[in-house]
Amino acid sequence: MTKIKLCGMQREEHIEWANEAGCDYIGFVFAPSRRQISRAVAADLRKRVSSSISVVGVFVDESIEHIARIADEGTIDLIQLHGSEDEVYLQTLRSVCSLPIIKAVCNPHTTVVESSTADYFLLDGAKGGSGKVFDWRQASGYDKPIFLAGGLHAGNLEKAIRTVCPYAVDMSSGLEEHGEKQRHLMLQATAIAHTL
Repeated sequence: MTKIKLCGMQREEHIEWANEAGCDYIGFVFAPSRRQISRAVAADLRKRVSSSISVVGVFVDESIEHIARIADEGTIDLIQLHGSEDEVYLQTLRSVCSLPIIKAVCNPHTTVVESSTADYFLLDGAKGGSGKVFDWRQASGYDKPIFLAGGLHAGNLEKAIRTVCPYAVDMSSGLEEHGEKQRHLMLQATAIAHTL
């Protein structure tokens, strides 16, 4: 079974649909984007998340103090870094926060990846939420579990999983129609991932 993260949750119904789908992770985006939510909204939504689902906080070049505050409040279970954060940043973050770290990678097999102490890598086609497909041929040779992201949707999800065999898949724009999350797409994507 492939794990799945449904990212960009913003409203109560999104949490209800994620709980219904039985996904493994959901993502709260704290970085500037159309899916960004505040600490207060995230804390409120967290109370509605099933205990079987882990919550990932998505950040882009955020201050370590801000991430640590959100972590200390119990809003998130994992930290996803989607900016230019380097190994010094990761080590400093680890000194104040013990949550697992997912580091997004758009340029595979760089020296940053080879020396990274991140717990997971997230392979993305471009900036998070862009919908650009990651080059699946570049998804091998990593020494950490990988989340595969970038342009995944119900039409290519099975092929992506069979091709890459990731630890987990991460979807956001592929769960939307006209920029809005859809219940049927969240249920469908989770069902596909969990059968492979």
